Amino acid sequence: MKIPFMKMSGSGNDFILIDHRKPLIGGDRMKEFARKVCQRRISVGADGLIFIENSEKADFKWRFFNADGSEAEMCGNGGRCAARFAWLKGIAGPRLTFQTLAGILSAEVDGKRVKLEMTKPHSLKLDKALLIDGEMRILSSINTGVPHAIQFVEDLEAVDVVRTGRSIRRHPHFAPSGTNASFVRREKDSQLSVRTYERGVEDETLACGTGAVASALVAAFKGFVKSPVSIKTSGGEVLMVYFEIEGKEVKTVFFEGDVHIIYEGEMWEEACE
Repeated sequence: MKIPFMKMSGSGNDFILIDHRKPLIGGDRMKEFARKVCQRRISVGADGLIFIENSEKADFKWRFFNADGSEAEMCGNGGRCAARFAWLKGIAGPRLTFQTLAGILSAEVDGKRVKLEMTKPHSLKLDKALLIDGEMRILSSINTGVPHAIQFVEDLEAVDVVRTGRSIRRHPHFAPSGTNASFVRREKDSQLSVRTYERGVEDETLACGTGAVASALVAAFKGFVKSPVSIKTSGGEVLMVYFEIEGKEVKTVFFEGDVHIIYEGEMWEEACE
């Protein structure tokens, strides 16, 4: 059986998208299928796999799998790719909603530009001192659909994102589910530069939407920035984060950026052997 798919990129985060409204892969096979086809060099390769399915509550439902086969509640850049995919395929209009494990999200598609409303962030904790690899680090954390730990640094290029990010991701403080880890440098005005180690990918990625939003919100709660915030990603693209906060509560949050189609194709069985 050949499986049609589209390869898309949201600010350097790349994904495989499959129209799964007529099921092609059994539910019990999805995790292993995702792990295999996301492998680079020997299969399609991607940071994650998105199945677009029918929903009774929204325009469509997704199931999102990280490259290691784990199913995630939310992925911001993946969400923007899913929105443009659904619009291109006639599944939904340019203003749409879709169902995720983190709740129902809304998005607006304008050509390559996609603006995504995030689920309400929660579990904000500022400035917790943790011992990481023998060094005391000050970390803040917030859940923007998935958990994120944030550290502000002065020399972003000098950070060993993979080594330090992995240690933060598996630190007992964030057990049992672990966390994503973002390292953030303040720039002028309301601008930030961010590098992120993503749980599930288990590596630094060129961009992380939920990490960009988490970084902007933590920076705002610490008094560093005001909405809108410009986020420069590792891949060089810029994401915009818009939010309204009241006290320690986030009322609304959106983020916006370009989504690119890389190619469409058909996946042969050999892709997931």
